[in-house]
Amino acid sequence: MINLKTNTLSLRNKLNNKDIIKPFSNERLFLFLINTIIQMNYILFDGPYRENLLPFTYTKPVADLRIGILTIREKWELFLKTTTTTVTEDYLSEKYPMVELDHNVMINASVLPSKDLVDQIKNLKQNQSIYYNDELIAFFSMSDVDNIDFEEFDKINLNDEPILIKNTWDIFSKNGIALQCDYDKLTEGRTSLPIPNSVDVINPEQIFIEEGATLNFVTINASKGPVYIGKNSEIMEGSIIRGPLALCEGAILKLGTKIYGPTTVGPYSKIGGEVNNSVISGYSNKGHDGFLGNSVIGEWCNLGADTNTSNLKNNYAEVRLWDYESGRFAKTGLQFCGLMMGDHSKCAINTMFNTGTVVGVCANIFGSGFPRNFVPSFSWGGSQGFTTYLTPKAFEVAKIVMSRRNIEFTKQDEFILTTVFKQTEAYRKS
Repeated sequence: MINLKTNTLSLRNKLNNKDIIKPFSNERLFLFLINTIIQMNYILFDGPYRENLLPFTYTKPVADLRIGILTIREKWELFLKTTTTTVTEDYLSEKYPMVELDHNVMINASVLPSKDLVDQIKNLKQNQSIYYNDELIAFFSMSDVDNIDFEEFDKINLNDEPILIKNTWDIFSKNGIALQCDYDKLTEGRTSLPIPNSVDVINPEQIFIEEGATLNFVTINASKGPVYIGKNSEIMEGSIIRGPLALCEGAILKLGTKIYGPTTVGPYSKIGGEVNNSVISGYSNKGHDGFLGNSVIGEWCNLGADTNTSNLKNNYAEVRLWDYESGRFAKTGLQFCGLMMGDHSKCAINTMFNTGTVVGVCANIFGSGFPRNFVPSFSWGGSQGFTTYLTPKAFEVAKIVMSRRNIEFTKQDEFILTTVFKQTEAYRKS
């Protein structure tokens, strides 16, 4: 028997509840209903690595993590040519619902799609499952998916190892592979906007510019990997880019920004200074000078001017990161690893982060010196110590920040963050 997430959730009995479909836009709901009538119903489940991917999965399912150009969900929907829903934690399920129908293909959300894997999934028959070694990749069931007895399933083994996102550091360490795959898929059969004459380029064949993007008097070297410049994005003068780079829709590189790939700048994020092999999720800012390396930054984060991260220990030793499951620091196998910062966290000017620092959700960091290597969610302070960042104040800031991008801080968002506050209380007392 198997559970698909930490606390399994079945929505079969709730399908008559109109609240289930609220998170869908009218267009998305229409597409979903059409697709489920004429195609298989695909569901992405969190799987066994959700806790390994905290703090990022405190606020969203595994499927909605960004790596490469797209989120994992967007990758699967692009390959499958249909919408998906999600099996995730109960407190996330209103914002990220699952719709279970009669014919369901369940896919491990930690797995990134490929053409061959998608072909195998589309050819699944009832009570068939796909594994790579002992790793469950996908299965097709017409029964209740909460508890499945895989002894009754025909097992299909993958020959080629899939790309799996098992740990937080996989998001930046595997970003180059994911970015290349996304680039190939998104640009297939399409023509880029012309590169402006003022732009110095190496290997222009690996540069793709979407509609509405602006760039002038910048240098782009795509010899080490592709450079994707998203819709309505901007690269300001004097910026120097060595790919691979994903500059997503509406994102901005400010004057004189230096980028070493593979790096992702998520939608509507603003970046300045120096960035190396990092993934910045949507709506986050590092607008000024300072170094960010081998790091993952969540959504709605802000790094103050001259914030710097260390990505290499002085003794060149293996980096350890805080492990939420064990409650201690664990080996990563990496020599280079910087900052992991959860959604809605912020730091003041001149903040210094030591190698392998983990910051939770809704933390506010300020003051001189290095804060400790693990900053729990809803912490307020710095190297001199922390107090609790109370939810009314945190929510007030979130509302202001999100409203500046014309996005509402909803009751769903408030409920999710309130739940995270309660779940992380023990860390703030330690």
